[in-house]
Amino acid sequence: MSQPRVVVHASPDLLAAAVAARLVTALVDAQAGQGAASLVLTGGRTGNAVLEHVRDLPARDAVDWSRVDLYWGDERFLPAGHPDRNETQARTALLDHIPLDSARVHAMEPSDGRFGDNPDAAAEAYAEILAKNAVPYGAVPAFDVCLLGVGEEGHTASIFPDSPAVQEASRTVVAVRDCPKPPPTRISLTLPAIRTSREVWLMTTGDGKAGPVAQALAEGDEVAIPAAGARGTERTLWLLDPAAAAQMPAGFLPPKV
Repeated sequence: MSQPRVVVHASPDLLAAAVAARLVTALVDAQAGQGAASLVLTGGRTGNAVLEHVRDLPARDAVDWSRVDLYWGDERFLPAGHPDRNETQARTALLDHIPLDSARVHAMEPSDGRFGDNPDAAAEAYAEILAKNAVPYGAVPAFDVCLLGVGEEGHTASIFPDSPAVQEASRTVVAVRDCPKPPPTRISLTLPAIRTSREVWLMTTGDGKAGPVAQALAEGDEVAIPAAGARGTERTLWLLDPAAAAQMPAGFLPPKV
C-alpha cells in the first residue's frame, strides 16, 4: 500500500476544480495505457462539486467516456431516483451530460429494485458485479481512481468507526444498518475492496474535519478512523482545504496550492 500524501488547496471550490482537472488527466492516462479506465464515485458536497467541475471543463472531452467503467463506493438504500441517492446526484452533476456506455455504469440497487427492501441481497449482487469485472482474476477490479469523502467522525464510504463494516476482512460489499447519519441503511464497499484501487483520493473540507484528518494521518487506526484504512496500491492522496488541514503537525503539511 502507498503512503498518504497531502495536498492543501486554498478553498473548497478551488479544491473541487483542481481535483476535476486531476481526474480528467488520470482517466486519459489510464485509457492511453490500457484502453479503458475505471472510476469509483462518491457522494457528498465535495464529490458532487468535483463532478460539476468535470462537466464544465473543456478538457472533459479528452476522455472517451464510452470506455469508462463507473462504480460507487457506497449508496444510500433508497428508492430509484430519490434525490438523496448518490447515483441520482451524480447523474445530475455529470453523468447525464456525457456520452457514457450504460452497460458500464454500475449503480448499486435501490430499495425498490430487484431485491426489494433487502440490502444484504443488494450488497451481494454488487459484489457479484465487481467479481465479474475483475478480469482476468480477483474479487474486485483494480480501480484506476477511487474518490472518497471523509466524515466528521472519520468515516469514509459508509464505513463508520467501530462498526461491523470496518471489521470486515473478506467481503467486498456489505449492507450497513443503523448508520449514525441518515438514512440509516446503506450499501458500501469495504476497506479490502477500496484497497484494490491504484489511486485513492480522500477529499474533505471544513474545520469539522480537522480532528479526524489529523488523527487518521498521525495514528492510522482504521477501526477508530476508517478513512485511515483507505489506501491505494500506487497512490493515496488527501485533498484538503486549509480548515480541514488546520490540526495537522506543521512538518506534515505541504505549501498551499
